[in-house]
Amino acid sequence: MRKLSIDAIIKSIKSEEIFEAVAEDYSFTLKIESYVPYVCGAVHDGHQFRKPLWDNCRHTEYERWYEEDPCTKQMAQSHPIVIAGCDSRFEYDLNRAPETAVYTDAWGKELWKSPLEDNEKQHSLKKHDNFYRVVNTLLTKLEEKHQRVLVFDMHSYNWKRWDREVPTWNLGTANINIERFGAIAQDWSDALGRIQLPNGIVSTSRINDTFQGNGYFLKYITKNFSNTLVLATEIAKVYCDELSGVIYPEVVKSVEEQLKEMIPLQSEAFQKTL
Repeated sequence: MRKLSIDAIIKSIKSEEIFEAVAEDYSFTLKIESYVPYVCGAVHDGHQFRKPLWDNCRHTEYERWYEEDPCTKQMAQSHPIVIAGCDSRFEYDLNRAPETAVYTDAWGKELWKSPLEDNEKQHSLKKHDNFYRVVNTLLTKLEEKHQRVLVFDMHSYNWKRWDREVPTWNLGTANINIERFGAIAQDWSDALGRIQLPNGIVSTSRINDTFQGNGYFLKYITKNFSNTLVLATEIAKVYCDELSGVIYPEVVKSVEEQLKEMIPLQSEAFQKTL
């Protein structure tokens, strides 16, 4: 892996180079092993939190971790193209539009002890902007090469906070073209429901049950790329203990191994629907 500037990453994509890089400010990583017609994204995987913000933040490290999506990059790391955030969504949220990406409060609790200074906010928003510059370049290149592109937008959610039964997997489709892509979304949801998990964990899958797919990553791509479908895929945090922060690596590895086979098959099926 190399450390590259945003301009260098963009240049490498335009030249169709094979590379793995971290942005020079360590805000996100991008791996491209082959210019295949699908991308795996993990925008909430990051946990980094800039030191100048530490003393001003009311939320503990655990509270931040609880709302992040740990291990979602790891679940997708076997695939040829993976882009993932390194920074915590509590600094700036890659799944929100720029105007709301820097929180003032989070999950009912004020985030900052004193209002964030504008230079700190702009510092974070620059990283948000750079990420989407790269996303735009990447999908432009992939749409040039392929008739259609599939983006697997990987997330996780805290299932224990719900007061009803919730699915192991949730697919959010409220902001995709159902008439055009509904069948492929249903196929993906059905495939997720067939995943076999260790420790007696039952795998169930539903569409728009806990989340509807309202994230900015999906909306940005859908708005700007007419031949790209984003599948907003959420796994309940059955792969960890939400209350203690303990990760269950055998569950994470099981998901990774099965997605290694399932995701290319889904991409292949998507291409055949042309």
